[in-house]
Amino acid sequence: MSPSTPDAPNPRKVLRERLIAARCALDVQRREQFTAAIAQHLSALLARQAPTVVGFCWPYRGEVDLRAAVAAWLAGGPGRVAALPVVDEAGMHFSAWAPDTVMTAGRYDIPVPAEDRAVQPDLLLVPVNAFDARGYRLGYGGGYFDRSLARWLPRPVTVGVGFSLAAVEDLLAEAHDIPMDWIVTENGVVVGPQA
Repeated sequence: MSPSTPDAPNPRKVLRERLIAARCALDVQRREQFTAAIAQHLSALLARQAPTVVGFCWPYRGEVDLRAAVAAWLAGGPGRVAALPVVDEAGMHFSAWAPDTVMTAGRYDIPVPAEDRAVQPDLLLVPVNAFDARGYRLGYGGGYFDRSLARWLPRPVTVGVGFSLAAVEDLLAEAHDIPMDWIVTENGVVVGPQA
């Protein structure tokens, strides 16, 4: 990916839209197969990491739907908490979620828990529109995850999650970008200590 010039469109924006379109074009059967494989890989990674509070995102624009995988993780033992991001004046925080949680429309009309019960995840499942071999991800350009990760202490473990079609050679990371600890696709852990 080459840097933008005054006469050319932003290459990150062009890449983002191209890969979102490709993701949304996946047929139902392939999406289900990929999602099931991702859920298996995440289950093994979560078992090794043993987090108490897992943050994840409601599926948006064809992203991997992690709701069933997170619900299965929740059911796997006592004391586990799942949470969804809520965008607020400070940037972003996470609110506790369970499969029976009443939801309401949040920013960008993405569902958020109607009752805001703030929790701090110790592991985040972060959607990726694109990723490279160094663990950098391309989100939607708002910087919510990067700004939040920069201020959270201790910083949660980060696991980028997406389909393998999101892999690119080099995202040309910017100064504020924070790489993921792992990235998981239907092909397994493709970035991280055991990749």
